[in-house]
Amino acid sequence: QLQLVESGGGLVQSGGSLRLSCAASGYIADYYSIGWVRQFPGKGREDVSCISLRDSSTTYVDSVQGRFTISRDDAKNTVYLQMDSLKPEDTANYYCAVGRSYYSNAYDYTCPKQYDYWGRGTQVIVSS
Repeated sequence: QLQLVESGGGLVQSGGSLRLSCAASGYIADYYSIGWVRQFPGKGREDVSCISLRDSSTTYVDSVQGRFTISRDDAKNTVYLQMDSLKPEDTANYYCAVGRSYYSNAYDYTCPKQYDYWGRGTQVIVSS
């Protein structure tokens, strides 16, 4: 059974940075993508960013474009989310998740419509 463990969350001031890590135990086929999904307090979930294990295609929600960067380290079986210029509205629980994306090229790449595996999440609080 694949397990995902997030780390790196915490309390940071507006304008600060955090790097989230998602460590996977077990093999993940390259037709999968790993996504960072956040849940705002009392609200729904939002796909923040995803990366394809097939070709490292990436995608970001508009609100984090240019501030967040997703990356992977296959040797460590870990995916990172570097979050810079954080804003109070980034406050949420951040989860990493694994699911399948269907796309023909990098321009078409999107986050999975459904995730098969989830981590337990890490909390990010950005103070103003």
